[in-house]
Amino acid sequence: MSAADRSVVVIGGGPGGYEAALGAAQLGAEVTVVERAGVGGAAVLTDCVPSKALIATADFMDRFSAAKRIGVHFDGAGVPRDQGVTAHITDVNSRIMGLAQTQSRDIAERLESAGIEIVQGAGRLAGAGVVEIVEGIPDVESGEEPSPHGADLAEADSSRRIEADVILIATGARPRVMDTAVPDGERILTWQQIWDLQELPEHLIVVGSGVTGAELAHAYLGLGCQVTLISSRDRVLPGEDADAANVVEDVFRRRGMTVLNRSRAGAVRREGEEVVVTLEDGREVTGSHAMLAVGSIPNTTDMGLAEAGVSLTRSGHIEVDRVSRTSAPGVYAAGDCTGVLPLASVAAMQGRIAVAHALGDAVAPLSLGRVSSNIFTDPEIATVGVSQADIDEGRVDARAVMLPLTKNPRAKMQNVQDGFVKLFARRGSQTIVGGVVVSPRASELIFPIALAVANRLNVDQFSSTFTVYPSMSGSLAEAARQLHEITD
Repeated sequence: MSAADRSVVVIGGGPGGYEAALGAAQLGAEVTVVERAGVGGAAVLTDCVPSKALIATADFMDRFSAAKRIGVHFDGAGVPRDQGVTAHITDVNSRIMGLAQTQSRDIAERLESAGIEIVQGAGRLAGAGVVEIVEGIPDVESGEEPSPHGADLAEADSSRRIEADVILIATGARPRVMDTAVPDGERILTWQQIWDLQELPEHLIVVGSGVTGAELAHAYLGLGCQVTLISSRDRVLPGEDADAANVVEDVFRRRGMTVLNRSRAGAVRREGEEVVVTLEDGREVTGSHAMLAVGSIPNTTDMGLAEAGVSLTRSGHIEVDRVSRTSAPGVYAAGDCTGVLPLASVAAMQGRIAVAHALGDAVAPLSLGRVSSNIFTDPEIATVGVSQADIDEGRVDARAVMLPLTKNPRAKMQNVQDGFVKLFARRGSQTIVGGVVVSPRASELIFPIALAVANRLNVDQFSSTFTVYPSMSGSLAEAARQLHEITD
């Protein structure tokens, strides 16, 4: 059976879902996308796109506070709020939500132009090769964070079943909450509820110092809030390169953020117009708002997965192989519901791989060793390939070189005071196997290293490529040259 004779149903319209749908349509399949809340999913509507737009706003404001360091003077004392530069959070959030909705519409138009049917509703498996769809709109009156593909739909208009040759589940994940810290949507919030704030928090307590917590703590600090970041580990961003995380934590503290390391939150309660976070050691932190960033849980409940033979992990994630197959024939999965790596780029790649494999197109299995990722703090942290921990713990036999950006001429011109580039090269072959960039717009600078990792370039090939002078990328080439000079 050719791809043109096959039908594909995608449950979930986030990056994993809509990229899979586009890939399947390009191969000629008949494609239906079932999305509960809106095309683009949480990544576009409440998570990735909005949070990065908020961070961009904070970074714009930071230019004013940095102006005096480069010789530009205002009438104020050098701090945004003293210069009359303030963030009106309702205007900021309105712009951000407008951007998110525009992006969602753009994706929907792209899907429709490819001949893909979009159904608003909740999808679940109803047997081999059958998807049951309850059409309707989300029930959001409760203020809770429902599963995007559960049965909690208000105004359910109809129910229908669709037979499909291929089913892709891409239902994502939602914020995890604590039994002792229940969000109320006003003062105690998840990261998906902050876009309804009517006032800028006077003192925001961020519970959790992973990527989401660190990014949003940085954003609200830049907007002028007092911020306390509660981290249960020895440092913020515990899963990242230690040198990089230490730089970011130092910057946080220098800019006025209170960082409480080795401090695990036990409960969050509201007392009138304040919130109180109780730590497990008995200490209490009082602020105006608290944001919970304590991980996420997959949207895989009430979807008929176990009944259809789809294996789940103990955490509720869908088990998949490197071509996104589940344990049930004809059923694939992509994105955060699989727990492979919670990045939009990985979800999209999983989705594309899934439909290519299912429809008989040429495909290479997912390779996480080539994934580049970025944390949008200031400075940003971008990584690709093997890590410093891999080398230090003997899993990879490689050398490392780290160059501070304070020596880079372009960095000096741009008043960059923090950051570095780090390259890893395998011993003997001197093949570049990974790297870390800590700098403004590190998300752009990591691309040359990602190309080198993906194409197995050695340090000589990398460093012999011309770079612009002066440029931040010059430090990448210099790091490669220094790796060449190191010998046993």
